[in-house]
Amino acid sequence: MPIPKIATSGFPKLDLPITPPYPPMEAKRVDKIPSGDGWQFEPKWDGFRAIIFKSGENVVVQSKAGQPLGRYFPEVVEAMRELKMNDFVIDGEIVVPVGGRLSFDDLLQRIHPAESRIRKLAAEIPAHYFAFDLLAMKGKLIADKPIEERRELLERFFERVPEGSLIRLSPATTERKVANDWFNKFGGAGLDGVMAKRLGEPYHSGDREGMIKVKHLKTADCVVGGFRYLEGTRSVGSLLLGLYDDEGRLVHVGHSSSIKKDERDALTKQLEALRGENPFEVRVPGGPSRWATGKSAEWEPLRPELVCEVEYDYFSQGRFRHGSKFLRWRPEKKPRQCTMEQVTGKPGSSKGDFTLIAS
Repeated sequence: MPIPKIATSGFPKLDLPITPPYPPMEAKRVDKIPSGDGWQFEPKWDGFRAIIFKSGENVVVQSKAGQPLGRYFPEVVEAMRELKMNDFVIDGEIVVPVGGRLSFDDLLQRIHPAESRIRKLAAEIPAHYFAFDLLAMKGKLIADKPIEERRELLERFFERVPEGSLIRLSPATTERKVANDWFNKFGGAGLDGVMAKRLGEPYHSGDREGMIKVKHLKTADCVVGGFRYLEGTRSVGSLLLGLYDDEGRLVHVGHSSSIKKDERDALTKQLEALRGENPFEVRVPGGPSRWATGKSAEWEPLRPELVCEVEYDYFSQGRFRHGSKFLRWRPEKKPRQCTMEQVTGKPGSSKGDFTLIAS
């Protein structure tokens, strides 16, 4: 469970109406796919959100948190360069398909400091880019147009994308039945849920107006604000998790102890290097543990820099009631994006081949 880290650097100047870093449109989480008219539904892919800017031969890939991602996905950059279209800005998701499924583990391996390793993985298991929105085209801003107009322009854009390209058009529908089928049949193939965008709305950069998401699992992206050693050892036993409240305070919401035995020592060294002052401002850890009798109350505070995704079954009174299961590190997300708004929704289940809805 090594911690991937995205290298930071500046963005080049681009002659476009939108330039990086540009905050992507976000979504509110709800329990059910909305009913009634007035919605466009799209698959929610399990990958890295990325806004891509192309100006002449310059291709810039920006993460959700405003970081440069291009060096990690050279095949996606090259596929963008090969397109005949120039001077556009497009929003979508970088995914890694493996055997009809989307593999987040293979995607995460791309965040590697060695360029030779990245090139090797890019050749062996190339990433794809699913585009679901068009923000600028031919150097002109279209983010202010309604979603249905942007979708029409996006489909015209893809009429010029060659067959077999790594750049793919993400499906969209206004039929709730189709969206339900996606949600119920393709979760096991890497479909993370369903997005719903309200018709008539422009692109809401940086906020959650006009778009909602329905996810399969009860998951949350949390800040790792500290850790506890495994009793009687100097190896990490559990991660202490936090979410930011409406006032911008980091709230201690629980822990995750699902750390693989053979990864504990390496993870411990990485965490010890991040020791800092107590980052929690609400419900500071301490005192007897509520989750296991006899567990030490001592803990090691960390600088609030790491984000991980956890699965949980019940959240009440401001915390995970039964702990949580560590799923993966999220190096592409900023800690401040880990808010209390996430802790809603119901799990789903299913299997399938994602290519059935992506063709």
